[in-house]
Amino acid sequence: MEHITIIQAILVFVVAFIMGIDQFSFLESLYQPIVTCPIIGAILGNFELGIVVGGAYQLIQIGSMPIGGAQPPNAILGGIMATVFAVSLNMEATADGVGAAMGLAIPFAVFGQYAVTLTFTIMSGMMAKADKCAENADTVGIRNINFTEMAILGTLFGLLAVAGLYGGSALGNTLKDLSYTYSWVMAGLDAAGGAMKFVGFAILMKVMMSKEMWGFLLAGFVMALLCSANSSTAGATLILCAFVGVAIAIYDFTMHTKIRESAGMSASNMGGDSDGI
Repeated sequence: MEHITIIQAILVFVVAFIMGIDQFSFLESLYQPIVTCPIIGAILGNFELGIVVGGAYQLIQIGSMPIGGAQPPNAILGGIMATVFAVSLNMEATADGVGAAMGLAIPFAVFGQYAVTLTFTIMSGMMAKADKCAENADTVGIRNINFTEMAILGTLFGLLAVAGLYGGSALGNTLKDLSYTYSWVMAGLDAAGGAMKFVGFAILMKVMMSKEMWGFLLAGFVMALLCSANSSTAGATLILCAFVGVAIAIYDFTMHTKIRESAGMSASNMGGDSDGI
């Protein structure tokens, strides 16, 4: 990646500022890597690579969610830095080509986690004031407290993203030179990054998967392998699997609806408590 311009740095700051607020306030979907990474890729001059990094990094974060006060490694800074590293290393726009970038981005994702925890710690002292504003019906005071939290969180994310942008670009060039001498380093980072997306999906399955769904999972796995092995269907593997999944869902919904309707009709046709005499 060529020298970073001040315009690029400002745009990255603005994107990180907005995404940092969005994860708790706005749509709560803009901050996802599938959205953030293509925007950062476009700012850095490689939109296609940003899309690929976003899709791959989304798999890492798909099962990651905050539980109580515990914050997982942050998706925003992790996604931004994965894109920065991918562009800096001139990686190919393929899922296999961005594994090392995702592995390098994890420490920055932890910094994002610290930024969220720090903001929550700072704002915890404001809760007594917020309660007092609520008692007095002071909507302006409550609004200002929320704006203060947004400003702190967005600024922290913006500063960390810009610092990572400059530091990550320099580190990316260093790693590129290192990869020519010690290829095993990049191979290890690539393997680590490639494994993370499977870990993220496994976490999601652990939370959502029920025993009766395992058959559909295995069937979908087989179908994906068969479609991807055929050159005529390989490009549409995900779409074909999605259509089959929708068909199964429609059939399951229709059958359950009919069963409930039949059970309701049977209950209405049954006699009451009297014997009819």
